[in-house]
Amino acid sequence: MFSFFIRKGVRKILKRKDSDAGEKGKALEDLRASLFNQFRSSEGSKRQQQRICGPAIALSFNFLVAVGIIFMNKMVLQTVNFKFPILLTLIHYVVSWFLMALLKTFSFLPAAPSSKSTPLSTLFTLGFVMSLSTGFANVSLKYNSIGFYQMAKIAVTPSIVLAEFVLYRKKVSFPKALALTVVSIGVAVATVTDLQFHFFGACVALAWIVPSAVNKILWSRLQQQENWTALSLMWKTTPITLIFLAAMLPCLDPPGVLSFDWNFGNSTVIFASAILGFLLQWSGALALGATSAISHVVLGQFKTCVLLLGNYYLFGSNPGKISICGAFTAIAGMSVYTYLNLRQQSNKPSPRQASVLPKSKLGKENGSTHDGHYGAESV
Repeated sequence: MFSFFIRKGVRKILKRKDSDAGEKGKALEDLRASLFNQFRSSEGSKRQQQRICGPAIALSFNFLVAVGIIFMNKMVLQTVNFKFPILLTLIHYVVSWFLMALLKTFSFLPAAPSSKSTPLSTLFTLGFVMSLSTGFANVSLKYNSIGFYQMAKIAVTPSIVLAEFVLYRKKVSFPKALALTVVSIGVAVATVTDLQFHFFGACVALAWIVPSAVNKILWSRLQQQENWTALSLMWKTTPITLIFLAAMLPCLDPPGVLSFDWNFGNSTVIFASAILGFLLQWSGALALGATSAISHVVLGQFKTCVLLLGNYYLFGSNPGKISICGAFTAIAGMSVYTYLNLRQQSNKPSPRQASVLPKSKLGKENGSTHDGHYGAESV
């Protein structure tokens, strides 16, 4: 009788342990599924990017890297005397692709959406305009004065507004349009001190404006409308960009690359520039995904004004009173534009409120329809 009760008690203990083991196994499976959704699915990767890298972090990251690469590229072009802008761009993208291949090897590269969600033609277009945007910008900077280059950059803002209206019927409110006009005039007064240009360089600068605008629009649109993250989109489009850069190399770069002194010091500076180039592309993609194409252009103009004022106050350079007033005017316009953006975001319903509102009401508030065509939007 006593042994019977012992066997019964042992069976209860074993059954309880089996039950606990089953619950632990289920918990592990749930945890594994949660981690997979966060890191190995495109939806989870996008949520992680939005949670970790908000607009303020993305814009700050891009601003710091952009300032750093200006000085690094200045060292490459002047100190190292590397006079091959398309080859330099090609080296940047080769290093970027290699770094992303390492991330993919160790399963750190975010998952991309299925091929059905985004047409291959869209990715091809983005890779193509990326090669034109980065390549033409470096060639323009080589042949034209800084003033003419800045004028071309200012023209990107109205190009983005026009392209977004034509492609997506996206409208800019009058206060924002006025603020952007003040920014453009202020930057022009601050930076356009001379308009010397080479005829070939001027043609390249004008040809650069449209690809630059389309490039920013597509980067922003694909990340915000679909489940693309910055790194996964870079991984898909970089090979296309490399092909077109290699095709532009013999047409736009001067001869003599083989006679360049590829010593250890020069190669190290060029490689450091390529690392910053990868960070610039990544941070720019993050900023475009977190904000908008116009906001990213305004950030670039803010960087220009900060560098001008910083050189004046810290290093004693004297750009002239008119340029300083122009820089402060541009920063004032940027402040108004930022305020209008923040006020618009605060008026939008939160995700929890949006889930409660009926679809018809949401459609009216957003000013768009969801029948497969983009409706008119106000920005």
